[in-house]
Amino acid sequence: MNAAVQSEPDVARAAPVPTSGNAAGGNTPGLNTIEEAVRAIAAGRPVLAVDNEDRENEGDIIFAAQFATPALMGWTIRYSSGVICVPLSGERADALGLPPMVAVNEDAKGTAYTVSCDAALGVSTGISATDRALTARVLADPQAVPASVTRPGHIFPLRAVDGGVQERPGHTEAAVDLCRLAGLEPVSVIAEVVYDDGEMMRLDGLRAFAEEHGCPLISIEDLAAYLAAGAGNPADNAHDVPDGQKETR
Repeated sequence: MNAAVQSEPDVARAAPVPTSGNAAGGNTPGLNTIEEAVRAIAAGRPVLAVDNEDRENEGDIIFAAQFATPALMGWTIRYSSGVICVPLSGERADALGLPPMVAVNEDAKGTAYTVSCDAALGVSTGISATDRALTARVLADPQAVPASVTRPGHIFPLRAVDGGVQERPGHTEAAVDLCRLAGLEPVSVIAEVVYDDGEMMRLDGLRAFAEEHGCPLISIEDLAAYLAAGAGNPADNAHDVPDGQKETR
């Protein structure tokens, strides 16, 4: 097994304790607050987000693409299906020349895949945790241009709808909204959490996983309620990166 996949990133430092509900908007007992999740994202740590039972009823690992490291990517690959997606704003997708994967999207949930890609420079095969972390960082780089990536590749960008989770309550939009709330580039990394046997992990399993690994666990429903309550405006925080954070992670 790749050494990068075996290594565990320091995801558990300052692990928040689940509360009785979000401080503003949302009220799901036993989950972390949106504020706790935003702080984790801003610090380069992963969070877990679960959607509704009547939708996919799945939990995704989410972290900011600009903070992708081989260790964090390897950890994500280890505990997920291994399919790594990079949600990004429509504006970023257009700037990078990433068109829709297909002309007619037949996905039941409307997941907006673009063509897959790899970083144009610095990768080998594109599939290693190191290579995929680099590609994620390139996609998050505001200076990147269409020539910065090659198509097809081993990373699957997803185009988020304008309006975020209030328009479409999906993991794609939740990931971009969280990055914006954290004042980061609107580009994230997501992957579905699975059990060792490959079956999808549902809420009870996600609670145990979050506790074991020290990751905040939130619901997309709570995130939408938080934003609807006016507790945070992703657009207001876009690119307001905390001092020194981009340079030190």
